[in-house]
Amino acid sequence: MIKRDKYFRKQIELWGKERQNLLQTRKIVIIGAGGLGCSLAYSLGTSGIGEIDIVDFDKVSIDNIHRQIVFTLQDIGKYKSEIIVESIKSKNPFLKASAYTVPFHEFQTLDYKYDLILDATDNLETREEIDFYAKVSDTPWIYGSVEKFNGQVCFFKKGKFAIFNSTQQRVEGVAAPMVIHIASLQANFALRYLLEFPIVTDKLYYLYFNTNGELITKRFNIPT
Repeated sequence: MIKRDKYFRKQIELWGKERQNLLQTRKIVIIGAGGLGCSLAYSLGTSGIGEIDIVDFDKVSIDNIHRQIVFTLQDIGKYKSEIIVESIKSKNPFLKASAYTVPFHEFQTLDYKYDLILDATDNLETREEIDFYAKVSDTPWIYGSVEKFNGQVCFFKKGKFAIFNSTQQRVEGVAAPMVIHIASLQANFALRYLLEFPIVTDKLYYLYFNTNGELITKRFNIPT
């Protein structure tokens, strides 16, 4: 039998057994099972969070695999959320995880309660739905988006997502490492919040490479 303390030893050394036990009581939902969703699931699925739900009705296609790290060529045509759940459960025997292969507007009607919502979608319309759902349920959520070599992250608690331009534009390509980088930032914000460490909310972080190749991070306060 695998012992929890041994499995999570390095994390317990970092933040202690009491906080590790606290993670086991937490329940989160990841909306989207693409590039961000895969990386979020791998980062958080083995962290010790007790329960994770994955919501996505999309199936794996050939052009997903280079940046959606969970999937292999053998997964083409299968539901992304189901593959992710199977994979993270195989890595962490202490995790309860479920896949929901329905659109987000249908998932909302289930009226589940979460400690945190993670956005791993790729369109503003669904993010607006997530923001409304989060506000109604009084649940914080973490926004993430990627385009080209650029990325954005924000921990929304009271901030207004409506300040974003709702005009949908086609993403002009995505660099896989930036997808993983943004998901990593989202996961770090999530863990700090769930572990009750200090975390700044309602501040947008915009990361990009300038013309000299320097990685720049700009910060913008989100109005409440």
